[in-house]
Amino acid sequence: MRLLIMGPPGAGKGTQAAFIARSLGIPHISTGDIFRANVTQGTQLGIEASRYMDAGEYVPDSVTNAMVRDRLSQDDCNPGFLLDGYPRTPEQVGELDAILHSDGHNLDTVIELTVEIDAVVARLVKRAQEQGRADDTEDVIRRRLELYADQTAPLLAIYRSRGILVQIDGLGDINDVTGRIFAVLGVEL
Repeated sequence: MRLLIMGPPGAGKGTQAAFIARSLGIPHISTGDIFRANVTQGTQLGIEASRYMDAGEYVPDSVTNAMVRDRLSQDDCNPGFLLDGYPRTPEQVGELDAILHSDGHNLDTVIELTVEIDAVVARLVKRAQEQGRADDTEDVIRRRLELYADQTAPLLAIYRSRGILVQIDGLGDINDVTGRIFAVLGVEL
């Protein structure tokens, strides 16, 4: 299966992605992990990305796309993968399509974890307090959620028009959410 998981901060994407990928025997590919691996390994792409990150700038799509293309070309991705954090823009959707089409593939399913905003804000505020993140105030968290909604709405529309977007209620017990995801994927736990 070639999957993409999306959802706002605090929706449980990381938790669900790790479990789904492990259960299906496919890699969980996070762009944050790809960036860190390339920087740590001192790859040419990592060196280039570091220049931008060290200056506090966004890493350009060209570098991000090249890192994702390289990661998806690795043998462990042959049976499938679960992407987390990419694509983030309509342009990156096009690049991902090109990467997959070059190997004769498409995304099978895009999972969107939906959540009630006030419940996620409460969850993130609590987590910030537990982890001592004084800068993660309710206002900051709500702003991040607004940005996520604005930036991902076009991507969700693209995947909805292709008929591969499934929306899963991301609130509740972790195992219940996983069960809902697996039911939609037609996979038994």
